[in-house]
Amino acid sequence: MNLQFALKAAITVALVLAASFFARRSGWVGALVASLPLTSLLVLGWLYVDTRDAKQVADLSMGIFWFVLGSLPFFVVLALALRHGWNVGLAFACAALAGFAGVSLTQWLLARVA
Repeated sequence: MNLQFALKAAITVALVLAASFFARRSGWVGALVASLPLTSLLVLGWLYVDTRDAKQVADLSMGIFWFVLGSLPFFVVLALALRHGWNVGLAFACAALAGFAGVSLTQWLLARVA
């Protein structure tokens, strides 16, 4: 394992752990940290460091934008199911299906437009 890979892994893990830590302390702060495009920022940054190709970074950025929109049903279904007292496992399963459906629809629409 090279040093660059270890650094990428350490920074990425630290950000995920920070979001989890803040979520336990304050739901709003945890949500804010989790909703920031930290993962996207990291991936886009790592891609640029690895390739020095701004066009590739721009293309990935637009792809992330469209798939973030497609994944939004996951959060809505999960919140509604849990607020209605559903079992957590069932709520996550239904939310995952909704997210998968949203992302699949986004992919289908993008394939038709592009």
